Amino acid sequence: MKVDVNERANRARELFESGYNCAQSVFLAFRDVTGLDEELAAKFAAPFGGGMGRLREVCGTVSGMSMVAGFLCPNTRPNDMPSKKRTYAAVQDMAERFRAENGSIVCRELLGLAQRKDDPAPSERTTEYYRRRPCSEYVAIAARIVAERINAAGDGE
Repeated sequence: MKVDVNERANRARELFESGYNCAQSVFLAFRDVTGLDEELAAKFAAPFGGGMGRLREVCGTVSGMSMVAGFLCPNTRPNDMPSKKRTYAAVQDMAERFRAENGSIVCRELLGLAQRKDDPAPSERTTEYYRRRPCSEYVAIAARIVAERINAAGDGE
């Protein structure tokens, strides 16, 4: 399977800018890979936005990549150690690529926030919000990383 890297990055950005959170935006950009309908995929990814429920821990884009990794490298049997290793290796590889490009995989560090968590109320999506938050770019980067991994796997990675 080959995917258009730019199309996936743009799709993730569009999803984010339409109001989905960061994790949802990345995960939903790969619905064809997961086979999930939009509503179910959005439900699965919803809690991971804002670094897990606005706790500002692991960036939701990285969580979104990790969820897609579970479909690319499935691990469905509890004692299948080779499958677990493939899943974890995919997550670590994509997370490291994101870290190398952005300096961190932690939401609060990426956003330059001092507090460890935010109020659970989501921020209003205004022009000012998008101007001061680099999240649109992060979702595009994460989607690009996933798409590049899919294409590399198609080349025998």
